[in-house]
Amino acid sequence: MKRRLADVRFLDTRPLRSSQPFRDLWIGTSASQLGGQAANVAVLAQVWDLTGSAVGTGAIGLATGLPMVLFGLLGGTLADAVDRRAVVRATTAGQLLAAAGLCAQSLAGNRNVLLLLALVAASTSCSALGAPARRTFPVRLLPGDQVAAGLALTNVSFQAAMLAGPATAGLIIARWGFPAAYATQAAAMAVSLLAVIRLPAIRPEGAGAAGSKRRAERGGWRIVLRRPTLWGSMATDLSATLLAMPIALFPLVNEVRFGGNPQTLGLFLSAVAVGGITAGLLSGTVTRWRRGGLVQLGAAGVWGLALTCFGLAGPLWLALGCLAVAGAADTVSVITRGALVQLETPDAYRGRVSSVEHVIGVAGPELGNFRGGLLASATSASFSLVFGGLSAIVAIAAVSVANAPLRAYRTPSATTTTTATATATTTATEPSDLPGGADAAATTG
Repeated sequence: MKRRLADVRFLDTRPLRSSQPFRDLWIGTSASQLGGQAANVAVLAQVWDLTGSAVGTGAIGLATGLPMVLFGLLGGTLADAVDRRAVVRATTAGQLLAAAGLCAQSLAGNRNVLLLLALVAASTSCSALGAPARRTFPVRLLPGDQVAAGLALTNVSFQAAMLAGPATAGLIIARWGFPAAYATQAAAMAVSLLAVIRLPAIRPEGAGAAGSKRRAERGGWRIVLRRPTLWGSMATDLSATLLAMPIALFPLVNEVRFGGNPQTLGLFLSAVAVGGITAGLLSGTVTRWRRGGLVQLGAAGVWGLALTCFGLAGPLWLALGCLAVAGAADTVSVITRGALVQLETPDAYRGRVSSVEHVIGVAGPELGNFRGGLLASATSASFSLVFGGLSAIVAIAAVSVANAPLRAYRTPSATTTTTATATATTTATEPSDLPGGADAAATTG
């Protein structure tokens, strides 16, 4: 029993202690996430105030979703062609200007919802353009055995922002109005920009060989499809989010089972965040496990099972418990997938592969919410949740059976990281030079 308790480790803070550049990055990212949550609530409330329409608030998704996909792919190509720090500096400055614009329009008493949505789209475009480059930072700033821990720290700050940000924004808006919430985001983006300025230059390795315009757009997709660990990891994530995303069903479940109490609806979202934070705080356990592929497959399966149980749960306490388990499983899956993708991708292609991961991460949940709502409208919320959860489990099991390299994948140790990176860079002259068999060598670390 004592041995088992000793094996449980809390949040691994080695990246914050060992790397000042990563520490700066983490502080800046945490600030921007908290500010982003404040702005999200302010935009939602202001659009509702201007339109009083669910169509109006739904248009926010359009103003954010399309730029995320379009500029995310472009950002991947850009991140593999120039200094990634320069890309993130420029896009963070763009987000700061957009936040200042949001504050200015609110102070001016703007009543034009199109102007508000245009500023939201501009901010999202800058964020999406810099996201692939930003995703490559941890693997360049940390030793291989600390990459998962670094991603866990980032995920914890995101979950904390998800939990505290909306409530804080509500208090700010209630007391000082929309301009104060947008000013909070602008201040947070200034902190984030300062943190990025302090980073060292991070140029893509082998950029000259990978810089052909003919291959620029397709390079990321090709390398994902040619490396079983990459496509298996992303297929696992897509199976979980596309088939079992529950957020769109929360209002209907709340209405049918719990009388439509808005406080209960808030508890659904909080339960997911609490589970995610708890898993993050205990992530020192899983980030030290080297069988990252199995960990992701198992966590994704638990996600599907927890949401199946949520679809059947009667008492509120049981429903919230299922959502907390789902949130914890999602955090573990995100951490292990992020580390695997970054470590398995040659640096010359990390920007483009990160853009593929970014698009899947954005499109999967949105399409999953649409699928769940569509099925629930034809059947019921319970059926949609149970069917979706079970379908996700089956799909994840199919990926596991079909993808032996993903099951066998081991995170490289600190002593092998330098050699593995050098080898990957040497062979990264073109995606076709990286056959699927290359993953067999990666699993022996």
